[in-house]
Amino acid sequence: MINLNFYQNGGIPVIFSSDRSKSELIDWAKNNTTFKAEQAEVYYLPNPESGGLILAGLNLAEDLTFDQLRHLGFKIYKTATTNKIGEIEIMMPPITEKCDFQIMRSIAEGMIQATYKFDRYLSKKDDNPVKDFTVNYTPNNGSAEKMQAEFNKLKDVMDGVFLARDLINQTSNYVYPETLAQAAVDTLQPLGIEVAVYNREQIKKIGMEAFLAVAQGSSKEPRLIVMKYQGNPDSDQFTGLVGKGITYDSGGYSLKPSDGMESMHCDMSGAGTVIGTMYALAKIKAKANVYGVIAACENLISGTSYKVGDIIGSLSGKTIEIGNTDAEGRVTLADAVYYATDNLKVNRVIDLATLTGACLVALGEEYTGVITNNDDYYQEFKAAADKVGEKVWLLPNDKKFTELNKSKVADIKNVGGRLAGTITGGQFIGEFVANNIPWIHLDIAGTAYLSKENDYLPERATGVHVKALVELLEHQ
Repeated sequence: MINLNFYQNGGIPVIFSSDRSKSELIDWAKNNTTFKAEQAEVYYLPNPESGGLILAGLNLAEDLTFDQLRHLGFKIYKTATTNKIGEIEIMMPPITEKCDFQIMRSIAEGMIQATYKFDRYLSKKDDNPVKDFTVNYTPNNGSAEKMQAEFNKLKDVMDGVFLARDLINQTSNYVYPETLAQAAVDTLQPLGIEVAVYNREQIKKIGMEAFLAVAQGSSKEPRLIVMKYQGNPDSDQFTGLVGKGITYDSGGYSLKPSDGMESMHCDMSGAGTVIGTMYALAKIKAKANVYGVIAACENLISGTSYKVGDIIGSLSGKTIEIGNTDAEGRVTLADAVYYATDNLKVNRVIDLATLTGACLVALGEEYTGVITNNDDYYQEFKAAADKVGEKVWLLPNDKKFTELNKSKVADIKNVGGRLAGTITGGQFIGEFVANNIPWIHLDIAGTAYLSKENDYLPERATGVHVKALVELLEHQ
């Protein structure tokens, strides 16, 4: 647990390289230790009498970003706890044109990020030698009461991020449609969020043929999970969040290679993000109205699986030619997005999906690929994502690309070929947005589940876009 006390003293001091009053000490360290005062570099200088100092690189001459401050906070926590230090003192130097509250949130978030572990299935856990970590933090400006409120809100949002990570990190023998639905009930209902869970017969009655076509190859029963958070009862405006909920993806008859299946329990990352976002919104009592929708199922091979060449129906009434059973997420999202925009009548909608390998090829693990039908809505989301340090990149929603999804035997085909795969995948989903409402598609194939640690983000699940969605919805 991390505790921040504002305008209090005590603990091992953190000395920033930008502190001119400590320039002699910094110069000595640069000449006599491995510390070079580079941006976000952290070094522990022990002293048997005083306990020592923590030196932190903070170069104000560079174009300092809040993300670098998050990374700095992450490394301060890691350095301190590795050396069994449980209390530190930060006297934050002034940073020109940076909000003191945002500076504190960034440093504190980095520290909270450093506490995350996924070790529930390890028989021998690597315990942190420091159970309670205290930071005596003196900002350059800002009231202690407001600082504490901001920190408390940050902790609630990060709880939502960590919830998303925990759901995504668990393998498919633990998280499958029924248990994912139960997790939504168990975590969200106590916070006042309405959670409705629909079984196969109820889904069939609704008319979600596309969703059930993907689900029919697995012995695990599908679940439609619908969550309602109403934090602004004076408004009838609702935002829809639709998360891809494929709890395991073998590729179906378009079978993935073995190494391509190993992490496919993470194919429900969109669903995990939606549940984590709903949780965080309720915890901070955001004045927003949100529906969350997840069509949860597995994509497996059996005698009942849907097949390449099949023509299937959908909730919208459009027919879909299946050109590849491994392009299943967009098929389930077709029904889920249409359900949110037509049945629930949301006013705006965002879908999140680990949709295409093409997005990884194009943007790596750094950026989420985005398709939208409304640039103003995208700019709102991008501003929120930029503020919380989540990178997004808008791809062209050029109608010329939609021709690649055309079918000769059905209304639309679920693959558009090798070219522009991230765009055509997103555009396929866009065809199922009812009433032409503002829509954003987030392809999180690269950003939701990392192959290695990236600054303050862990290997495996990141919980990406819980922060951006909360920021967007809280201030829309």
